[in-house]
Amino acid sequence: MRLSKLTDYAVVVLARLEQDGAAPGKGQVQTAPGLAAATGIAEPTVAKVLKILGGAGLVEGVRGARGGYRLARTLDTVPLAQVIVAFDGPIALTACVDGGMGGCDAEAICPVRGRWDPVNDAIRNALSGITVAALAKPRFPWDLPYPANTDTAAASTLVAE
Repeated sequence: MRLSKLTDYAVVVLARLEQDGAAPGKGQVQTAPGLAAATGIAEPTVAKVLKILGGAGLVEGVRGARGGYRLARTLDTVPLAQVIVAFDGPIALTACVDGGMGGCDAEAICPVRGRWDPVNDAIRNALSGITVAALAKPRFPWDLPYPANTDTAAASTLVAE
């Protein structure tokens, strides 16, 4: 199982929205060009990701001169599985998972038909148990953003300590 680049980019965009204070229902909004510059993802790709995230109810668009996007929910309530399904479709390891039919030429005589379901369920449950917030957390203290009033000399002192 390999996730698409768009799914990966979606997690990056969601994490950046949270980092930039684009909180649900309030907070700042971010534009597609601003998110593209901040993440290094091409602007058309960011726009496509935001459109899909909006359709999945994970971000909301704000219209107007000061419009943009913000989170529709806090990232600690968004399971990774929901993002994956929005971009890659249902989580299924094989064509016959969950009673699927017609995806395999040998399904009528397959000795393991239906036996992938517990494996698929375990993966789906694992991905549902991980939130986007858990992925968005800084891994190391130096990954934390510096306070806005910290000058570069003070920042280099903090890193050196």
